[in-house]
Amino acid sequence: MHAMTAANLRSAFGGESMAHMRYKAWGAKAAADGFPNVARLFTAISHAEQVHATNHFEGMAREAGAFLVASGAGFGLGSTSQNLAGAIEGEMFEIEEMYPVYNATAKLQDEDGAVRSTYYALEAEKIHADWYRKSKEAVARGEDVKVGTIQICSVCGHTREGDAPDKCPICGASKEKFRQF
Repeated sequence: MHAMTAANLRSAFGGESMAHMRYKAWGAKAAADGFPNVARLFTAISHAEQVHATNHFEGMAREAGAFLVASGAGFGLGSTSQNLAGAIEGEMFEIEEMYPVYNATAKLQDEDGAVRSTYYALEAEKIHADWYRKSKEAVARGEDVKVGTIQICSVCGHTREGDAPDKCPICGASKEKFRQF
C-alpha cells in the first residue's frame, strides 16, 4: 500500500474509533438528559462508525507495525445540545474535507480497498450529519427527535430509518446485513 493512503487509512481508523466511543458516551448523556431517541440515534451511529473503523482496519491487513495515529477528535461531555453540535462539526469535517481527500488520494494511488472504505464512510456521514442536525433542532425546542427504527448496514455503515432495504443502496449488501436499532 502506498504510504500516503496507508497514513490516511490509519488516521480514518483512529477518527472513526474515537467517534464510535464518543457517540456511545454522548448517547448515555442524551438518555440521562431525557432524550431517548437522541440516545438511540447516537448508539446506532456509533455502530456505523465502528463499521467504518473496521473497514479501514481491514483495508490495511498487510500493513504491520506500530504507528502513531494522528486524527482529529472532538472532546468534552456537555449538554445533549452541545454534544450534538460536536457531532455535526465532526461529521461535516469528514464530509467536506477528510473523506473527499482520502478518497481522491486512494483513487490516484490505485488502492481499491481504500477507495471503497472511504466512499462507504463518506456516504454514511452525510446521513449522520442530517440526523444530528434534526436532533439538535428538536433538542433546542426541548423535544426529543422523532425517529423510527434505525437500520445500519454492517458492511458499509449506511444508515436509514424504517425497514431495511432488500439491497443496500451503497454497497449492495442484502437485507440480512442490516442491524436494527
